[in-house]
Amino acid sequence: MGRFDYFVVFAEMRTGSNFLEANINHFEGLSCHGEAFNPSFIGGPKATDILGIDLATREADPGALISAIKAADGLAGFRFFNNHDPRALEICLADPRCAKIILTRNPVDSFVSWKIAKATGQWKLTNATHAKSKDVVFDPDEFAAHLQAIQDFQVKLLTTLQKSGQTAFYLGYDDLSDLDTMNGLAAFLGCADRLKTLDRKLKKQNPTPAIERVLNPGAMEEALTRLDRFNLHRTPNFEPRRGPMIPAYIAAPQSDLLYLPLRSGLDDAIAEWLAALDDRKKKDTITGFTQKTLRQWKRGHRDHRSFAVLRHPVVRAHQAFCTHILFDGPKILPKIRQTLRRVHKLPIPADPLPPRNLQGYDINAHKTAFLAFLAFLKNNLSAQTSVRVDPAWASQLAVLQGMAQFGLPDVILREDELPAGLGRLAAHAGRDTAPDFVLPDAMEGGLLREIYDPTVEQAAQDAYLRDYVGFGFGDWL
Repeated sequence: MGRFDYFVVFAEMRTGSNFLEANINHFEGLSCHGEAFNPSFIGGPKATDILGIDLATREADPGALISAIKAADGLAGFRFFNNHDPRALEICLADPRCAKIILTRNPVDSFVSWKIAKATGQWKLTNATHAKSKDVVFDPDEFAAHLQAIQDFQVKLLTTLQKSGQTAFYLGYDDLSDLDTMNGLAAFLGCADRLKTLDRKLKKQNPTPAIERVLNPGAMEEALTRLDRFNLHRTPNFEPRRGPMIPAYIAAPQSDLLYLPLRSGLDDAIAEWLAALDDRKKKDTITGFTQKTLRQWKRGHRDHRSFAVLRHPVVRAHQAFCTHILFDGPKILPKIRQTLRRVHKLPIPADPLPPRNLQGYDINAHKTAFLAFLAFLKNNLSAQTSVRVDPAWASQLAVLQGMAQFGLPDVILREDELPAGLGRLAAHAGRDTAPDFVLPDAMEGGLLREIYDPTVEQAAQDAYLRDYVGFGFGDWL
């Protein structure tokens, strides 16, 4: 017998509970039956019963529905909000054989999202192209009531669990995009199944900051002045969490220098520089690390220095577009390219262009296609597409956060300071002079200069706001 007989997801409206339920139901042996104790319906607005228990029976005896859920095949459960049947809450909260999952979200975000859903009538989204949006008025008194209800409910959950010696599995809204966390939830519930990918049919409906979705942001800020924990200007982060990508790390053949790539298009050039530092060829650099071999390398190079290189987001995005989508070559991503053309209507030729050849594809077409790619990136990095976030265009902040799981770089350089920065690293490695750093061929940069204007810059900022804010990037030119 497992630890639990059933489970309950404690959440609120607009906290991502539908997305969580969809993924729970993808685990073999787990089933979630919606809002089982919503006063207005049972399970969902169109449902008539759960496991043979209809609304009238549930109203007369909420314990009967809990008993049916406990008796269901596998491990079953339901979602529960603060305004659901308190009789059911008392039963499951006191029961140690009921697994508790507590899902929370910034109350300002959930409140504004709820107001938008009420205004548009769109409560779920499966295709980002059908998204409805409407700016709403922030009502301080209405929000205060909303916040009080949430806080009272959370305090009740916390104190009851503490006093009864129970614990819960806590999830934040941003955790829902993390596959490892979802599999961790399955482990908590005693389920042996593991997902290889998340069900992403449901899309984030309002990925922009809450402050940008209200008609009276000044009044909103004034009302919440003393509640700075809500971080109104926080850029929502729905980008999947990344691992440290250790196999991509590059060490000099002999020197105590280690390069941690941000997949910026500069990797080959920096590998050449590392090899030249030791009077060797690029093939002599050390790659293919595992965590074990990287630890061994660090122990053998006790005075080592590691570094990463930031590139301006618009340059990096353009490099990714040219290398992986537009031009043919060893790094092209054919399946993603096909999806971008077919599903996201990216206006690019049916076949990849020959390397470094724009024949039949003029500069105006290139600008249009790149703007469309930036629009795709905005949705992709907000978890609003089914396409994976490739390391080539993942935000540099997300890549660095992934590195932090193993170890951050000692030095973070910027592209425009590479000659001086690499010189300092060479001096640390005991070299009196450093080899010249040779930038990659400038064709892509030349193309970008031809199409770059405020429209392109704004599209890049929309896609990579976290990088712009986090690293202080300004306009490219």
